[in-house]
Formats: sequence, C-alpha cells, structure tokens
Amino acid sequence: MAVNKYAISTRGLDLIKSFEGLRLTAYQDIAGVWTIGYGCTFYANAKRIQPGDRLVNKECASDLLCVILKDFERTVNRVVTVPLNQNQYDALLSFHFNTGSLPSSTLLRKLNAGDYGGAAAQFALWTKVTDPKTGKKVISDALVKRRAKEQKLFITPI
Repeated sequence: MAVNKYAISTRGLDLIKSFEGLRLTAYQDIAGVWTIGYGCTFYANAKRIQPGDRLVNKECASDLLCVILKDFERTVNRVVTVPLNQNQYDALLSFHFNTGSLPSSTLLRKLNAGDYGGAAAQFALWTKVTDPKTGKKVISDALVKRRAKEQKLFITPI
C-alpha cells in the first residue's frame, strides 16, 4: 500500500530541468528518441514528439514538463510503499522520468524492503543507453553524472 502523496519540489523540478536542458525544437536524444522542451517524449494528449515539432517558448516547455510529470508523480506515489523524505522523492521522480523503469527496478524492490542504502546504490547501475546505431548498451557520461546527482540527493537528509 502506498504511503506517499508527494509532489515534486522546486529543487527537484530545477534538477530535472538542469539534466534535460531546454530545446524548443524536437531533437533525438542520445537513445534516438524524439524529444522536446525539457526532455518530454510525448505531449499531454499522449501524442509522441515528431520531427519538426516546435514549442513557442520556455514557458510552454515548463508547462509541458509539469503536466507530463504528473503521471510520473502518480506512479512514484503508487509504487513506493515505504516513507520517503522530499529529497528521496525528488531523486526517484527524476530517475523515473528519465528511465520509465522505477516500477520494475531492483532499486524499488530494495527500497520497498526498507533497504534504503541498497536502493541508493542502485542508481549507479543505470548509466547505460542503447546506441541507436549499433543497438548495443553503452555507458553514457551524462547518465553517470545524472545518477550520481540523483543518488546524492536521495541520501541527503532534509
């Protein structure tokens, strides 16, 4: 049973924005996925981002991110069954927004078993991306840095 009813904090939102960067024109991310704004791969109506898509301005990109994050927030609140602090929640939300894999991860399994340290250690294992040219998993320097910051936030007390 879920015990958390958190929403992302300003700090967490700023962290995601810093990782994703802002691009008003659709682009392919390092895995070849069409993306726009602050790392959004689809719109609020579930339509996937397409080549040539554009956002009007930074405010539209921020609004899109906030709307998209609501689904990710609901998922994190639903699947985590142990108490969290805001830093832990923000770190998990950033991780889930980037990977989409929190519900099926060993990170979640360890966390829900009360192994907060084991869960924290799992962040470092999520540093690979599938190279769209070769189809092989390769370590991404950007993901190494992102996971280190998420892990640091996760273990930082409030």
